[in-house]
Amino acid sequence: MDPPSSWDSLRKQARKLEAQLDEQIHSYRKLVTKVDLSNDKEAESRIEQLLMQLKQVNVEMQSWATSGGSEIFSHTLTRHQEILEDLTQEFGWLRSSYKTKKEHASLLDDFREFDRSRLNIEDGSGGSYEQTLLKERASLHRSSAQIDSVVSQAQETLNTLVFQRSVFGGISGKIGNIGSRLPNINGILSSIKKKKSMDTIILSLVASLCMFLMLIYWWSK
Repeated sequence: MDPPSSWDSLRKQARKLEAQLDEQIHSYRKLVTKVDLSNDKEAESRIEQLLMQLKQVNVEMQSWATSGGSEIFSHTLTRHQEILEDLTQEFGWLRSSYKTKKEHASLLDDFREFDRSRLNIEDGSGGSYEQTLLKERASLHRSSAQIDSVVSQAQETLNTLVFQRSVFGGISGKIGNIGSRLPNINGILSSIKKKKSMDTIILSLVASLCMFLMLIYWWSK
């Protein structure tokens, strides 16, 4: 099979997978909004599989582009790689947000169960006192685990923000270094301009002297 035909086939596969991923991520976004637990694992599995397939297609396109393909191949590959990166990042963000919402919903359910158990104790309608206490204890343990998970995710988010801040700080430092060097550069440019001005004056004087000597020679004849 000649390279153009194979390249076109890979490009069509990439576009098809990208369209399918757009559709699947759109549906998954609805699950995140509603916190629907019925199809979350199935949806995540489909998206992960499609991402793996698209990544493999990009790898094959990469081999075509690096084996003497035209400049158009490289531009097309770069565009598909950017799309893959965007889709992967969006899915990761949605899945993280979905996990946090599920844990929050579960935490609220545990607190509601705790309130119902407490009311049953106060009303004397919740069965034996010992069974109710055991249920409350189990509910508190689940709530504690959920809180620990939320705190852990918050810490990870904080660490990410601190890292991003350090990256931006490094960029600002580099910009500051460049700015600090500008006065030196301006000084060098000013010296060059002064030197050019002096050269111009000297050349003008030499030219005037030559003209003067030529006039004297002409008058003396």
